[in-house]
Amino acid sequence: MAAQRAFAELSRQLWKFMAVQQVEITSRGKRRLVPAAEIEGRTVIVTGRLVKIASIRDAIVAPGELVKNPDRFIPALRQSGLKADVLTFFQRPPDVTPRFRGHIEWDNYAAVDCSNFDAWWEKLPQEARKNTRRSAKRGVTVRAVPFDDELARGIHKLCDESPTRQGKPFWHYGKDFETVKREHATYLERSDFIGAYHENELIGFIKMVRVDEIAFIFHILAFNAHYDKRPLNALITEAVKVCSQKGVKYLVYDKYVYGNKKDSTLVEFKRRNGFEQVNFPAYHIPLTLKGRLYVGLRLYRGAVGLIPAPVLNGLLKLRDKFYSRQGKGETTKPETAKEE
Repeated sequence: MAAQRAFAELSRQLWKFMAVQQVEITSRGKRRLVPAAEIEGRTVIVTGRLVKIASIRDAIVAPGELVKNPDRFIPALRQSGLKADVLTFFQRPPDVTPRFRGHIEWDNYAAVDCSNFDAWWEKLPQEARKNTRRSAKRGVTVRAVPFDDELARGIHKLCDESPTRQGKPFWHYGKDFETVKREHATYLERSDFIGAYHENELIGFIKMVRVDEIAFIFHILAFNAHYDKRPLNALITEAVKVCSQKGVKYLVYDKYVYGNKKDSTLVEFKRRNGFEQVNFPAYHIPLTLKGRLYVGLRLYRGAVGLIPAPVLNGLLKLRDKFYSRQGKGETTKPETAKEE
């Protein structure tokens, strides 16, 4: 009997070892391998050093419910062989009524309701409408474009204009053409690219990825040298129009507010272009004692969510000055969505 139990335990440990794999993710513009396992049709990854966080791989673009039943999912996670302290997942808008038990932290998106383009345009602040018209008057044309080598070369040139964006190093600056092409070629079957052109030169672009009723802006970038032509306003207007034509409910430009960083040029840019805050529940479920401390102290909020706003704003100004003195270029206009 003891031998049978030992064999069963050995088999269970071996199964766990075989179930855990290594998958590649991109974080802060860099690729790395992390532990992962398949659980109820989802690839669950574990990240973090001191506290191990389990989450759904590529959750932002994973169609359907991320976790259908936590009461089944959590035991399966424990048995998978992955070592995690906290499980985190969220409900995607428009499904925003909390349906599960556990610790909830309300997250948010910057979203445009695309159900009626004309209604959105009429509600748009006058300045944004004026900038879109100004873009056309100054010779900018916007159109849907396929992702090919020509577009990739234009994107590569855009990425190399400035080493800083939003007051910090730009992840795609200085990368070779093949790397930039590969990093922008994800989810092509669900992606829409819109280019802004001036005298047949690409001066800006948007990449959107469709998921259920939402299109997420993965990349939005334009040359600072052409800022006077307002290509970003034209790109956003065209993106809303494309989403409306395709029956997409929301166009999402990452978060509306980032923790305690509630006032910034990027927030103001989104507001002026018709984006509004849409809240949704995010779950942080502790799996260990360390996880309970992590969740109880709200450490998942990170520095941006824990540092008081006045102190945070002062630190951000110091950061901007630091990169300016390092000779890495001036802080650019709000032109970059959250990267993959």
